[in-house]
Amino acid sequence: MKPVTEIRDPVHGYILITDVEKALIDTRVFQRLHYIKQLAGAHYVYPGADHSRFGHSLGVMHLAGVMANHLLEKGYLDVDEVEMIRIAALLHDIGHGPFSHVYEELLVAYKDKTHEDMTEWLILGTELKDILNDYGYDPARIAKLAVGKLNDKDKHFVNQIISSPFDADKMDFLVRDSHFTGVEYGYVDVYRLIYSLDVVEGNLAIRLPGALQALEAFIIARYEMFKAVYFHRTVRSVEVMLLKAMDYGKDVLNLLSFKSPEEYLLLDDSWVLVKLRELSSSLGNKGAENLRLAVKYYTMLESRKLLKCAYEVILHVKDSFMINLLTKPHIRHHLEAEIAARANVDPSAVIIDFPTVPSIPYTPRQLEPFDIPVFEIEEDGSKRRRRISDISELVSVLRGYMDVARIYTFPEHRKAVAQAAKDTFGSSSSLLSVSL
Repeated sequence: MKPVTEIRDPVHGYILITDVEKALIDTRVFQRLHYIKQLAGAHYVYPGADHSRFGHSLGVMHLAGVMANHLLEKGYLDVDEVEMIRIAALLHDIGHGPFSHVYEELLVAYKDKTHEDMTEWLILGTELKDILNDYGYDPARIAKLAVGKLNDKDKHFVNQIISSPFDADKMDFLVRDSHFTGVEYGYVDVYRLIYSLDVVEGNLAIRLPGALQALEAFIIARYEMFKAVYFHRTVRSVEVMLLKAMDYGKDVLNLLSFKSPEEYLLLDDSWVLVKLRELSSSLGNKGAENLRLAVKYYTMLESRKLLKCAYEVILHVKDSFMINLLTKPHIRHHLEAEIAARANVDPSAVIIDFPTVPSIPYTPRQLEPFDIPVFEIEEDGSKRRRRISDISELVSVLRGYMDVARIYTFPEHRKAVAQAAKDTFGSSSSLLSVSL
């Protein structure tokens, strides 16, 4: 694990790189992450938020390494396992497509795949596999660990370094996204959390009360970053437009027709934008309706003429009926059609956006704060699992977080759609009439 070079990171400082990590970083597969933004639409609101999956992946490797070394010192891991964890963390996001989670919504809808599926595919189907073999690592184990699915019953906690309620991925993207957006809500003392980790009943857990303030800050940061960045009204407008442009143009642009890793690796942000520009230049006023809509969304984005939010409704946790409805795509489409009919506009002009779709990288609903394992040391030195709600009143308060459903439309239809949405959501009969 002797470092051979270092990379200066604006968030974590110098990140030391070993020879096998350098070999992986220098591949085309990994370098492609330079051309995939971490936050697809945030730079329209926060100009500094043009950071890429490349830097994030380095940061996750670094934090995963710090976590693994901490567990090494406690006797839970050996040196080879620490390097394996760093490598898996480095590669955890290589499966992302154009505009990160925005493209993932197409993957899920049309190919029943996620970026994690693509990550495993690329590790096992590209030069990454050969490099891992050359350095004595099992590519299949690395591929599983990279997505938090390594089947190791004796050390299941290893998965949790990369995929858990407080994994290296979440820690890095909160502080990194906060740094580049300039939004200070995401500041978290991640090292305090890391050095408070231990293994309790086979799982990673955070020792309290020593790390309580850092853990509360972590929970608050996720909640505030969701509101201020990930589900910001204008950020989501941009991302919805990118999604619609790719969806309507997917067949002509060959966004989902890849058969090999080499074809998939062509897909990045720049490639899609160039293809949309070419489509815009060649199509004119001709072509099928779906292609004209793809061009319309693209040309609007070029001049920052964005979709407008016509209606917004706050949904509390207790509103489980409404939430369950809106998580189902076919029901959202039914409601969109009903609103469009009332507004006398085309159904394509009404879009319901709800924070459970794959294009949103993080939502409060993905994790209850109560799910974070914590423990205290008893007088006899034993570790006792605790419920965080018994220790932190703040966590109990945050349990009442809100979901936000929005309806977007073209600027010229905003008034009509707003009234139609009020009529629709104000009438229980419209929801009860939806066929499940």
